[in-house]
Amino acid sequence: MYAFTLERPANVADAAKLAAAGGKVLAGGQTLLASMKLRLSAPEQLVDLGGIKELAGIKKEGNAFVIGAMTRHLDVGSHAEIKAAFPALAWLADHIGDRQVRAMGTIGGSVANNDPAACYPSAVLASGATVVTSKREIAADDFFLGLFTTALEEDELITAIRFPIPKRAAYEKLRQKASNFPLVGVFVTQGDSGVRVAVTGAGNGVFRHKGLEDALTKSFSPEAAAGVKIDSSDLNSDLHASAAYRANLINVLTQRAVKKALG
Repeated sequence: MYAFTLERPANVADAAKLAAAGGKVLAGGQTLLASMKLRLSAPEQLVDLGGIKELAGIKKEGNAFVIGAMTRHLDVGSHAEIKAAFPALAWLADHIGDRQVRAMGTIGGSVANNDPAACYPSAVLASGATVVTSKREIAADDFFLGLFTTALEEDELITAIRFPIPKRAAYEKLRQKASNFPLVGVFVTQGDSGVRVAVTGAGNGVFRHKGLEDALTKSFSPEAAAGVKIDSSDLNSDLHASAAYRANLINVLTQRAVKKALG
């Protein structure tokens, strides 16, 4: 392993200063450490957020859950209040990767990395969640900008994510067996303002599907989703699945998610 320094700041302000000076932020490390081992990334300084206690934890505020950025997937998936009030979010967290990944991976790390096949961005976008940072609050619709790209500035850290609790919600995905990342994942929520549908794994980043949202706002049923044609022209095609196959998966998984949300 090549030489690098490891910093463990005690608070968010110090961590932000180190990040602004060029330090690479380390949350759960599920992507960063693997990329370092493969020599795809070679930071000279790591900024470990693990010692900042204020970044971890879950609390309910009104009709929303506020989840600290350093909260592990395992803790979200096993949280009794989330399982009762927002079971789709708990199910998503409990089905990320394998148990080792869930024990180390963090919600903030996943959302900040914005892997195009990550599960959490779909929950954030479909929920209309708010990303709380060291500088401001960013609406989900303004946060995800494309492949591994977000609205975060160099010295800006996610501190928490605020999830409004929907009336109904569900997440469905088809895993790629070797990596456990979804070939396609679909998160559906129904709330007072209508239906939101977020898709991950199918394109160059998480995205909402307006056709499915419009159809399901009119009629929240699997049949309504089945009637929506999915355009494959902007979807990924690779050795795992063609764009046409992913388009079909979006439709099928949305139908399953709606059926699950209806109980």
